[in-house]
Amino acid sequence: MLGQMMEMPLTIGSLIEHAERYHPKTEIISVETSGERTTSNWKEVGQHARMLASALGKLGIANGDRCATIAWNNRRHLESYFGISGGGMVCHTINPRLAPEQLAFVANDAQDKVLFFEQSFLPVIEKIHTLLETVQYFVVMGPRDDAAAQSIPGLLFYDDLLETGEADAPWPDVDERAASSLCYTSGTTGDPKGVLYSHRSTLLHTLVGNQPDGIALSAQDTVLPVVPMFHVNAWGVPYIAAANGCKLVLPGPNLDGESILALIDETETTMALGVPTIWMNLLTALEASESTLPSLKRTVVGGAPLPPSMIPKFAAYGVELLHAWGMTETSPVATINQFLQRHSALSDSEKTDLRTNQGRPLFGVDLRLLDENKQLLPHDGKTQGDLQVRGHWVVKRYFGKDSDALTDDGWFDTGDVSTIDEDGYMVIRDRSKDIIKSGGEWISTVELENIAIAHPHIVNAAAVAARHELWDERPIVVAVKAPNTSPVEADILAFYKGKIQSWQIPDAVIFVDTLPIGATGKVQKVELRKQFGEHLIEKGKNNA
Repeated sequence: MLGQMMEMPLTIGSLIEHAERYHPKTEIISVETSGERTTSNWKEVGQHARMLASALGKLGIANGDRCATIAWNNRRHLESYFGISGGGMVCHTINPRLAPEQLAFVANDAQDKVLFFEQSFLPVIEKIHTLLETVQYFVVMGPRDDAAAQSIPGLLFYDDLLETGEADAPWPDVDERAASSLCYTSGTTGDPKGVLYSHRSTLLHTLVGNQPDGIALSAQDTVLPVVPMFHVNAWGVPYIAAANGCKLVLPGPNLDGESILALIDETETTMALGVPTIWMNLLTALEASESTLPSLKRTVVGGAPLPPSMIPKFAAYGVELLHAWGMTETSPVATINQFLQRHSALSDSEKTDLRTNQGRPLFGVDLRLLDENKQLLPHDGKTQGDLQVRGHWVVKRYFGKDSDALTDDGWFDTGDVSTIDEDGYMVIRDRSKDIIKSGGEWISTVELENIAIAHPHIVNAAAVAARHELWDERPIVVAVKAPNTSPVEADILAFYKGKIQSWQIPDAVIFVDTLPIGATGKVQKVELRKQFGEHLIEKGKNNA
């Protein structure tokens, strides 16, 4: 016997329809590429999304057609999210920090029909537009600019395009299993791969990801997604914000510490989300300011391991750091570090220790560990192995590929080396491609980096393997000094003593002005290995 309840499809159009109807006056604050700050609301965003969907339909863009965006976090990008997907098309967010040849690759691989882009990217699009094999319409995300109109034949402008649409156009009936959005992996070890999300997977991620043990946003929150909207749909925040009627602050292109600090204070942001480098820069800006972050209560940190030394620094401002883990293939949030009831009895130091792991799975996500022989490993918090995941919003196969991206028994191999304890709390020990094997023993780069960053004279650091004649590989640390400090190598190496086993202490510390940061805000260790992978060999020759 079947249940006798209503069935309504889980679609992105229903999200913006809810926000438009029940939270019409809630503000959307947007920092435009020009630096101008504008204010709209969920009613206006919803109307513009409808207008965009109907305008695209009039251009002949059909269900399932991919419409690409190359844009920062701002109002027009938000409207495009809902207008494209809600209208039955696929919103393909392209990372603007990709090299031009990679931009062309992902647009061609996706077979995009429309390309929306910020006017600041016009010089790049001018150079590559003839390489984009399937794009029929190029749309500048702004008002008409007659000078820009001369650059690409038939160039359209977002504000003009909206005027051809209808604000009261109904959302079309869309199968909840239809494709809604397309994101590509960063492609650090090869060509980027597309992950095609469905309306259903996105809505499930939205509903579960915002549980009290998830991100836990409410209509009383002002949320600032510093994580880019071109990176895994800003961790799902635009959808969660629409579902709950949050006040939303979109930061535009300027993500330096000073700009983010000013935006948090001036908009009274209560929750922000971003990668660790963002929060390191914010701390530096805080130390040089008189701000006390009076409004900010929580931040979600993901994309890279959370340095433990950041936790007490933010706690001094009354800000709770929540560590989360996921990837493009998991939509992305799979785990988040929320406490269990019994953890309230822990001391502050014990709570800090627990906060450093990546958290436990949300409902709908399952994790397991395997050894090199593909045998299951215990969840004892000590045994480390290859991390695999499955769930309602985990990739099955990559876009355009015939074969599944899963193991024979239906799990996705993340490429992470991890431990999991009996409560499900997971710790990323390293990426399998980054972990250092020295004399047959494993050394975690994450642990080495956390210790280095805890040094008061270091603001950021990365540990990588360097070739060694005796031990095959040995760890070295590439570090950025704190302003107005002059640490030397011996200072940093001495800081490791007593914190890890002596054989794990790095063989060298190299100071640099900046670390290479990739398109998603992560340190590019591939570049560091290229630059410093022979450092110890060369050092040995020079000392011979």
